[in-house]
Amino acid sequence: MEEKYLRKLRRSDLFELLVSQAEKIESLEAKVSDLEKQLEDKTLLIEKAGSIAEASLQINKIFETAQAAADQYLANIERLASESHSEKVEQ
Repeated sequence: MEEKYLRKLRRSDLFELLVSQAEKIESLEAKVSDLEKQLEDKTLLIEKAGSIAEASLQINKIFETAQAAADQYLANIERLASESHSEKVEQ
């Protein structure tokens, strides 16, 4: 607002303007607080997503290791069965 306009206002008008500005400031501070909380929540979600991704990778490695062990076990069973069958055929 222009300074000349403000100088022409009565005290009651200036007081109303001051109260209005104070209410607007209070409203904006509340909004800033809310937005900061939302930002913090999003930051936590991003951090959790990162830790979930890391856990998923570790679980995948465990499954890969378990699958490799199972494949090796089956290969050994098949080899032993084949050797056993060969021995029976030779006898």
